[in-house]
Amino acid sequence: MERDFIYNFIRQHKYAVISSIANNLKPEAALIGVAVSEDLEIIFDTVNTSRKYANILSNPKVALVIGWSDARTLQYEGEAMELTEPSDDAYREIYYKAFPDGRERTETWPGLVHFKIKPTWIRYSDFTEHKTIKEMSFE
Repeated sequence: MERDFIYNFIRQHKYAVISSIANNLKPEAALIGVAVSEDLEIIFDTVNTSRKYANILSNPKVALVIGWSDARTLQYEGEAMELTEPSDDAYREIYYKAFPDGRERTETWPGLVHFKIKPTWIRYSDFTEHKTIKEMSFE
């Protein structure tokens, strides 16, 4: 499976469902807006009062599903880290390019933070006439 193919697939989708696990081991899923780096890292924003924020701080392992309306999906597992340093601005710029209104949200929404997810495993599935399943591991 080619990295460029996965990169372009993710770029074609603005939203994903992210799953995280709370301290009490209860799962949580949420819709997020996503951007992607050339290294297949996912960048998203959330508020620091959200359940996913608390979950990720206690357990950074997350899973996402991207794409679903046309029988083509991407399952994505990785480790999330909050972007807190000025050196992380390049990741924020990737997000702002995908979501131009994100810059205004950053300035006006109290507690808005950004995360980067580094992939550990990706599976692309195409259940149309092509019937393709391909995996990538990063560990």
